[in-house]
Amino acid sequence: MSEYVFGRNAVLELLETGKVETLFVQKGELKGSIEKIIGKAKANRIVIKHVDKNKLDNMTGGMSHQGVVGVALKYEYFEVDDLLEDAYSKNQDPFIVILDEIEDPHNLGAIIRTAEVAGANGIIIPKRRSATVNSVVHKSSAGATNYLKVAKVTNISQTIDYLKSKNIFVYGTDGEAKDYYNKTDLTGPIAIVIGNEGKGMSRLVKEKCDVLIKIPMYGKINSLNASNASAVIIYEIVRQRDEKK
Repeated sequence: MSEYVFGRNAVLELLETGKVETLFVQKGELKGSIEKIIGKAKANRIVIKHVDKNKLDNMTGGMSHQGVVGVALKYEYFEVDDLLEDAYSKNQDPFIVILDEIEDPHNLGAIIRTAEVAGANGIIIPKRRSATVNSVVHKSSAGATNYLKVAKVTNISQTIDYLKSKNIFVYGTDGEAKDYYNKTDLTGPIAIVIGNEGKGMSRLVKEKCDVLIKIPMYGKINSLNASNASAVIIYEIVRQRDEKK
């Protein structure tokens, strides 16, 4: 099966992976990076079809496509062990992000983008009640889905148990936690759990975590968007790891 990836940056990143089957380009004079996209597609002998804007609008459900849509092979998920092996092959402590029922594909894409840039070894999502890697996620991640491993599991709680059996310390993010993220040692083999946009982590997942941490809130709004909260904590992990080197 295949799916659509749209937006110039996302398609450019996809072309680098060699996973584009067909390229649809809007008819008319298009400038800028579209020329680079077409050049790469021609160099890789990818079929290019020039179509009306309405065709692209229909393919993307009216979302902003910037004049280009790539048809890509459907995303193939990884196993949890693949994420661990990614760390071990680089002689690194595992750094994994677990998403407990993140439902907004834009949030999922943004978190994947941040995790990839920060050097995480992968993302774990549940098979049910979660956004999956689709065209919206591809675009929101700015192509990071082509580089960061995403594993889909049946049960997050059981997966946490498995990670703990591999000597990975699991931190959960919760507004009621006693410990602040920037006052907690986040070095070593680590997995960080980010909960649902509205409900946070499920009760059982929260109970499975070794330690719960929170971000201090000083304003009148007492919460952050899930992707923003993820970015804050992910880069605190990066900072602490860099300091320890």
